[in-house]
Amino acid sequence: MNRLFGAKNNAPKPTLNSAISNVDTRIESIDVKLAKLTAELTTHQQRLARMRDGPGKTAIKQKAIKILQQRKMYESQKDQLQQQSWNMEQAGMMQDNLKNTMATVDAMKTTQKELKKQYGKIDIDKIDRMQDEMAELMEVGNDIQESISRSYDVPEDVDEAELDAELEALGEEVELGGESLGVGEMPSYLAESGPPPFIDEAPEQKQQQAAT
Repeated sequence: MNRLFGAKNNAPKPTLNSAISNVDTRIESIDVKLAKLTAELTTHQQRLARMRDGPGKTAIKQKAIKILQQRKMYESQKDQLQQQSWNMEQAGMMQDNLKNTMATVDAMKTTQKELKKQYGKIDIDKIDRMQDEMAELMEVGNDIQESISRSYDVPEDVDEAELDAELEALGEEVELGGESLGVGEMPSYLAESGPPPFIDEAPEQKQQQAAT
């Protein structure tokens, strides 16, 4: 059966990196051959420069031409292999970019699912109601602060000039009252009304009775 249909090839398929490596190896081998051919061609050129025209010079010239043809063939092969290697490297870069793109897309899908789960747990209406309640509480707090910081029995629209004039007038009354009273004399408002009811006698009367 294997002779008719052939055995199944179980060898692993070459990867892009291995193919690039094989091509680069072939290019290096061609570089060695090109260096050898260039050295031989240089030698023949030097000999031709020293020889006179004749059969010997013609034979060496024919060898140099064959070497030159071989070098051109290897150079053409090298150019083709380099182009193949470059094409495969570009394909590899495209493959890597595609892998990175797919990984980015998968990450974005996962993130989108997680965001939907998280945002699905949030009720916007509840947040709006909470904000309204906080605003109301702030207004109540401001009203309370204004209420407890209110001043008592002090008119709000007091003219400072009037207060200064009134204060100056009170000072003049005090000065005039001090000049009209003698030392030891009783103020007029006490003399007219007499001592308070809780005092039996004036202090001076008590002293005079005790002396007699």
